[in-house]
Amino acid sequence: MTHYEGANQMNRMKGGFRRAILIHIEENRSIYVFSIVLLMMGVIFGAVIVNNLTAGQKNDLFTYLSQFFGQVEKGELASSEEAFTQTFAHYSKYLGLMWFLGLSVIGLPIILILLFLKGLVIGFTVGFLVSQMGFDGFILAFAAIFPQNLILVPVFIITATVSISFSLKICRQIIRKGYEPIFQHFTAYSLFLLFTGAVVTLMSVYEAYVSPVLLKSVVQWLL
Repeated sequence: MTHYEGANQMNRMKGGFRRAILIHIEENRSIYVFSIVLLMMGVIFGAVIVNNLTAGQKNDLFTYLSQFFGQVEKGELASSEEAFTQTFAHYSKYLGLMWFLGLSVIGLPIILILLFLKGLVIGFTVGFLVSQMGFDGFILAFAAIFPQNLILVPVFIITATVSISFSLKICRQIIRKGYEPIFQHFTAYSLFLLFTGAVVTLMSVYEAYVSPVLLKSVVQWLL
C-alpha cells in the first residue's frame, strides 16, 4: 500500500467515524437534552441544599474543609499512586455501573438517578465553597473541580445517553422480536466502555499528579 492509498484510507475512516458520531447525536438528541437538563437540575438542587443547611452543619463541614486545606498546604495528602488508585476505582465503578445498568430495561431509572447525583455533588461542593468563602471559594472550586469536570461531565452525559439508548433498544427488541440486530449494538456498546476507560485513566492521572500541585498553589496564594 502506497503512502497516498494509506492517507486516503485514513481519511475515509475519519469520515466514517465522523458520520457515525453525527448519526448517533441525531438519533439520540432528545436523550442528550434530557440528560443535560437532569444533570443541571442536580447542580441546582445541590446548591439549594447548601442554603438549607443549619449553622451547625455548615460549621462542621467548614472545620473539616479547613483541616483539608491545611493538609494541602503542608503537602500531607495521600501519595500520588494511592490517589490515582482511589480516583480510578471511583470513576470506573460509577461509569461502569451506568454501562452495566444499560444492559437491562429495569436499570434505566437508576442511570438517571446516578446522573442526577453527579450534578448534585458538583452543585453542593461549589455552592458550599462559595457560600463559606466567597470569591476565594469560587477560585478554589475553579482550581479543584472545574478542570477535570470539563471533561468528566460530558463523559457522564454521553455514558448516560448511550446506556439509556441501548436500554431502549433492548426494550424494543423485547416488544418487537427481531426488530433490530441487537448484537451489533452490543458490540459498539462494549467498545464504548473502552473509550470511557481511557478517559477515566487520563482524568485519574490528572487528579493524582496535577490537581494536588495546582490546589496547593491556590491554597497557599489565598491563605
